[in-house]
Amino acid sequence: MLGKSVKRIAQLRGGGSALPGLFVEKIDPKFIARTLSSLPLGVVLISGTNGKTTTTKMVVELLQGQGLTVFTNRTGSNFTRGVAAALLGEVDSRGNLNADVAVLELDEAHAVHFVKAVKPRFALLLNVMRDQLDRFGEIDKTAELLHKIAEHTTEGIVVNRDDPRLGSAAFAHGISTPIRTYGVSAQLAHMFPSDDSMRSEQSRRTTPIAQNADDVSLQSVDEQRAVISYAGRDHAVQLKLKGIYNVQNAVGAVAIVRMVLGNKLDEQQMLTSLSNVTPAFGRGESIMINGDACELVLVKNPSGFRLSLKSFDPTGHATMIAINDEYADGRDMSWLWDVDFDSLQAEGVAVVTGVRAYDMALRLQYDEVELKYVNTDLAASLDQFLSASGGQPKRMYCSYTAMLALRRELAKRTNVETVR
Repeated sequence: MLGKSVKRIAQLRGGGSALPGLFVEKIDPKFIARTLSSLPLGVVLISGTNGKTTTTKMVVELLQGQGLTVFTNRTGSNFTRGVAAALLGEVDSRGNLNADVAVLELDEAHAVHFVKAVKPRFALLLNVMRDQLDRFGEIDKTAELLHKIAEHTTEGIVVNRDDPRLGSAAFAHGISTPIRTYGVSAQLAHMFPSDDSMRSEQSRRTTPIAQNADDVSLQSVDEQRAVISYAGRDHAVQLKLKGIYNVQNAVGAVAIVRMVLGNKLDEQQMLTSLSNVTPAFGRGESIMINGDACELVLVKNPSGFRLSLKSFDPTGHATMIAINDEYADGRDMSWLWDVDFDSLQAEGVAVVTGVRAYDMALRLQYDEVELKYVNTDLAASLDQFLSASGGQPKRMYCSYTAMLALRRELAKRTNVETVR
């Protein structure tokens, strides 16, 4: 009850989603483990550098489509305190959780502590890319963190076989839990570059992980129409999610849901549910303001920003870029120099904002992208962006904390879904 009270106070004050979780962790360190241990299907853990929030949303909606009650940390607060805070909103006054399964996205570094207290039954490991080097160090260290998650997973693991580290036989070494994979056909590999291929024509050479006849593959993609193959058959699905990276995430979601449900899976219902998934908040989310569509696109590392720029055509759009350097963003913004911004040259960028606005502006100048307005103040910049681009569709590329702040500012001006 104390934890619920703190959560309610934090919401009334517009506070963050993790504070109540931090509080309850201090007064009841076993709260998460005790609560989740009661779930019939246990915990599905999703981790990796890019795509956690959207993939988690997909998996949740696919399982809900099968008639299951699913608990998840919907806010995207992917530290253990974020899970605790989400639980506070769902448990009753006695601390009981009414759910069949938990689907949780967890930050790689925090997940290794989580799995020591709560062993997941299933894990979906998405990718390993350079991100927040001030926290994680180089990407081989991140791969080690994901390996520890796999070691603590009890019933089944799904890995992205196209990731040079996760898809290697070396990653599977020492793991006794069954491993299945997902990936894309050889013809599509150039569309989904790994971290290594950003600096070399050839990806890192490793001995590939053994594949299984029941693994899941993306056979073709045409904008938002995808053909996903498993069990020897192709399945066409039309997605509402934009971005080629979300097509890859959808393949991973299908793979883990098939593993969790086994022969109890209603296959057609799974595909129908997948076709109806909409973007997670701030991840390609579209918000209407003054009759114009405004898309929020989260960007937090070189590969993610590159794929986002590749996925969204800037033609006819007003573009804004908002970059912060808070702890949740990563303090080191040097990664901006590994992103190619040539695609923005034709239309230019209307507004650059955030704590690191001038770093971003300098980077764009080196790629000869025209800038019209630069200001570190997010609220003032948003007003400028909206007034100067009236009648145009809008797109905002945002780092994590900038995205949260801009959603709050947009909520003062239009209808924005509240995520708790």
